[in-house]
Amino acid sequence: MALKQLIAKVHEVLNSEEFKTYEQICLDKLKEMGISSAAEWSGAMGYRNPNALSKVIRRIKTKTPHKLKIYYERRPRCYEAL
Repeated sequence: MALKQLIAKVHEVLNSEEFKTYEQICLDKLKEMGISSAAEWSGAMGYRNPNALSKVIRRIKTKTPHKLKIYYERRPRCYEAL
């Protein structure tokens, strides 16, 4: 009986916790920052290299383009989470 209760508790905890992908975590950080460049964004994520999020940005652009707005007319490009 105790094993069934333990299993039920584990399922309850796992179902209540929301798991996020790294792309979602990065978009949440960008939403906090507002409009920023990739270098500022990667610095806010804790990276020293300004190109650290280039693959993440590319994945966001291909998989969920409706969540990211890119300002192409500026140099450097700026990004905004929607």
